[in-house]
Amino acid sequence: MHAPTKIELSRRELMGTAGALVFAFSVSDPGTVAAQQVMAAPEGGANSALDPTELDSWLAIAPDGKVTVFFGKMDGGQGTDLAMAMIVAEEMDVPLKDVDVVEGDTARTVNQGGASGSTGVRFAGSALRVAGAEARRVLVMKAAEKLGVDASQLTVTDGVVSVAGDPARKISYAELIGGGHFHSKIGWNKQYGNPLALTSPARPKTHDQYKIVGTTQPRLDVKGKVFGTKPWVQDIRVEGMLHGRMVRPPVAGASVASVDESSIAKIPGVQIVRKGDFIGVVAPREWNAIRAARTLKVNWTRTPDPFPDQAKIYDHIRQSPVTKSDKTEEGQVDAAFAGAARVVEAEYEWPFQSHASMGPACALADVRADGVTVWTGTQKPHFAAQGVAGVLGVPVEKVRAIWVAGPGSYGRNDAGDATMDAAVLSQAVGKPVRVQYMRNEGHGWDPKAPASVHRGRAALDKDGNVLALEFWSRGFSRLETNSTEADPGDTLAGMLLGHKGKRTPAFNLPENAYTFSNKRLGWETIAALLPGASPLRTSHMRDPLGPQITFASESFMDEVAYAVGADPVEFRLKYLTEPRDRAAIQAAAEKAGWQPGKAGTRRTQRGNIVTGRGVAYQQRGGTIVAIIADAEVNTRTGEIRVPRVVVAHDCGLIVNPGGLRHVVECNVVQGLSRTIHEEVKFDHRNVTSVDWLTYPIVDIGEAPRVIDVVLLNHPEAISTGAGEATMRPLAAAVNNAIFEATGTRLRRAPLNAARIKASTV
Repeated sequence: MHAPTKIELSRRELMGTAGALVFAFSVSDPGTVAAQQVMAAPEGGANSALDPTELDSWLAIAPDGKVTVFFGKMDGGQGTDLAMAMIVAEEMDVPLKDVDVVEGDTARTVNQGGASGSTGVRFAGSALRVAGAEARRVLVMKAAEKLGVDASQLTVTDGVVSVAGDPARKISYAELIGGGHFHSKIGWNKQYGNPLALTSPARPKTHDQYKIVGTTQPRLDVKGKVFGTKPWVQDIRVEGMLHGRMVRPPVAGASVASVDESSIAKIPGVQIVRKGDFIGVVAPREWNAIRAARTLKVNWTRTPDPFPDQAKIYDHIRQSPVTKSDKTEEGQVDAAFAGAARVVEAEYEWPFQSHASMGPACALADVRADGVTVWTGTQKPHFAAQGVAGVLGVPVEKVRAIWVAGPGSYGRNDAGDATMDAAVLSQAVGKPVRVQYMRNEGHGWDPKAPASVHRGRAALDKDGNVLALEFWSRGFSRLETNSTEADPGDTLAGMLLGHKGKRTPAFNLPENAYTFSNKRLGWETIAALLPGASPLRTSHMRDPLGPQITFASESFMDEVAYAVGADPVEFRLKYLTEPRDRAAIQAAAEKAGWQPGKAGTRRTQRGNIVTGRGVAYQQRGGTIVAIIADAEVNTRTGEIRVPRVVVAHDCGLIVNPGGLRHVVECNVVQGLSRTIHEEVKFDHRNVTSVDWLTYPIVDIGEAPRVIDVVLLNHPEAISTGAGEATMRPLAAAVNNAIFEATGTRLRRAPLNAARIKASTV
């Protein structure tokens, strides 16, 4: 188990550097209050059976007319909960301020799949739009009966139904149903998760009728986070709770041979929990649990070093047997290459990357004979409940998972592992257990984005036209650890207890609308370096595989453009016919002030600083993004700055423009971090990048000074999601800007100072 980086600081030094030291106390434990708050029953009384065909499972109206929306996903800080409130308020004709959203609680919400694939607005929003429209229809019908008029004569304003032309004759939603149930059926496609869809006789509004959707509204979660009234998962406490810590092997894959319990005998109240290779400690005081985890002497079995030299990881990827492959092909690719006047080809490499969430994971589990409750920061609480049920051997109906905001994940990070660890520990000791990972665990043992190698080939005729394009990816599977957590074998605890998990070989293809007549796109996966409980097990990270595939495919597009002496923007437009894709690239170029010309014509130099500008474009699930990035490179040190990024973003119907801009900006910052810094380091035995010094991320001084966002709204279209798309082409845009600045092409990420300096020498 790697120890965190040691920083020695005396009390005198601490007081000297701190602006203030504040002591506070409370008569009641705020964490216990927080636990009670998140478990509170809804005022409006949703149907406890959570039957998706019951309108009550989706909406409730309180005695004062306030509307509660039961949202079966969760918001990871992007404002998805606000989007749900806006959609329902729009359809029901109620004030937005009167709509509350319950999210990610398996006892109060139907399983809509959790946060995944930028599907919140696209799928969950679509379902709740139907539910809101149906609720309005049902309430108007009730009002028609009460007022003795035909429903066609009624209008609704701010939750009050009135007779058109006679506004004195009115009745509110609160008077019609407040505090009660709809007892009304709604159509359901009999699918849980992301595909869940609802149908009803009601007709949702058309975009020209919107008054709320399409406007900028303030986030629902900011006030609670700023003033500390909204709990984080780390804040949750329950009576009688113990603190748990896990003990991980110093060599990945080693098993527990024996445990010297006497090694921690002097630490008060500690219990050891060992089940096979699952080993942890619990104690009434958190510091004692920490001490015990660090002090406990465990004899581990000898195991061969599981990992190759990091320097040889890409050769390993190229040379390993293929576990699965897939491809799509159009036209006569081989014939086109055979008749080519020239062939351009290049390979690109992308490292393992860590979620490196700002805080390591935390979860609390209370396993009792009559039921199980877990408080979790996972993206998928409904699936986490299934996994907990499986590992504990209890019916899933007896498990309640309550989502509480955590440090963020954007994919499958360590939150699901902490949840399962807490459940196993709680069952073993018969008391609630809170598991809080340490920083070295968050970096060292979270699932990783897979390392990969990508190869592009283009066949050109004598005039520089592209006859054929071939693009292949090879790497570790994006689903070696399945992202849903529904199978115990896809968590560390489950693996250590003998569960196998799905371990699905899967990769992705580029997504774009290029119209090459002959095109072959394919991927190949290889086996994990170490199956099972590995610190290099791979899973989904924000925009799974999007940054690495697009880094390669869009860098290669630039290489082909350079080979034929074409302007990179015009070269892309030449092979695009879809109007919205073209419009995105043109909008980004116009906003950035793109100067047409072949590579090198946008380069400037001031002493050691050279500047360049690069473009990249890609789709993600129907969302279209074009990016133009500026780069400043110090040719002496290799240091890079990205002072400005221009993003043209088309995700169809925009629900909240202000919120969307913030999401795009955050995508840029995180994407830049992955582009210029992030790379998991490992030796033959374990992961070695276990803190912020060994796994640096972009700091505020490195973030772009300007992020210009051009929103391309298509209210007539569906919303296609915005949580991940901007990250996809960013690395390629930056790489293309570096090439413009330096004249040297980088083909291995991250694009850090050392690589840039080495390439320009």
